[in-house]
Amino acid sequence: MTARTVLTFAASDAQRQTLHGILDPCGGIDFLADAGTDPDARAAMLQPAEAVITWVPSHELTEDDIQAMAGTGLIQLLSAGADHVDFGALPARAKVAGNVGAYADPIAEHVVALALALAKRLPANHAKLAGGTFELAQTLRLRGGTAGILGYGGIGRASAALLRAFGMHIYAINTSGRADDADQVGTLAGLDDMLASADVLVITLPLTRATRGLIGARELGLMKPAAVLVNVARGAIVDEDALFGHLQANPEFTAGIDTWWSEPGHGQPFQPRRPFLSLPNVLGSPHNSGVVAGMDVVSVEFAARNVARYLSGEPVRGLQNPADYDA
Repeated sequence: MTARTVLTFAASDAQRQTLHGILDPCGGIDFLADAGTDPDARAAMLQPAEAVITWVPSHELTEDDIQAMAGTGLIQLLSAGADHVDFGALPARAKVAGNVGAYADPIAEHVVALALALAKRLPANHAKLAGGTFELAQTLRLRGGTAGILGYGGIGRASAALLRAFGMHIYAINTSGRADDADQVGTLAGLDDMLASADVLVITLPLTRATRGLIGARELGLMKPAAVLVNVARGAIVDEDALFGHLQANPEFTAGIDTWWSEPGHGQPFQPRRPFLSLPNVLGSPHNSGVVAGMDVVSVEFAARNVARYLSGEPVRGLQNPADYDA
């Protein structure tokens, strides 16, 4: 019997076990890696597939593979974002779903780590101590302040829950302008007010046509002089030159950057166009906010459960609109 779902990337034993446990009751799962490079074997596996789970379709699927997927109704990404997807190269009838919420908990912890370290001026004070200067420098208190959550999906909500525990007021921005668990909520139309209010700005929006370059020099200029900006979304949501210039001109303003404008492959030299890491008011990490032990299994579990919803006729989470992305 052919499986209703196919996974396109090499899976560990633990991932396979998890996928079987969730999807075998829904018609089973096959692994494209088991077909090797034989185009006929791959086509035989993909042609009956109603759903496909993939990391990067352009890397894992050939043109022949995509042609064989003419009957596929759902392409489930393992990544939360879809800005790397060439929607025009995919089967016309297939819907694409992001793996929303899969990485929310570890990324929220990373958000708080960056925000706390910067609010308490830990990198700058450590550098002064290392240089022989003992200075009782004032730091930022989170309690009573406002956390602006720009993008109130799974990661945004998880971040808000942790920041609320520090006594912060939550001001959320999302597409609907509704959120029962935020103190204040609006849409992008009210972005200026949120930026002016935020002591900590957390960027968790997807990168789309509407959000590329959303935070530029004008928007940064609206923020408080000692505000903390944390970006765990995509680098291109913030104008690179504008942020660098703002950090240079406003030494009390700080930024925690996990996602960069140009990222090399794993283990490759990192040479950003602007020397952000030379600034004392920047704290960086190598896009690893969601990289924690066991996350490989958790992420496929989230993806598989969304596929199971699709195969059972239930509403699918994280459906993407191709019109939101650059062609």
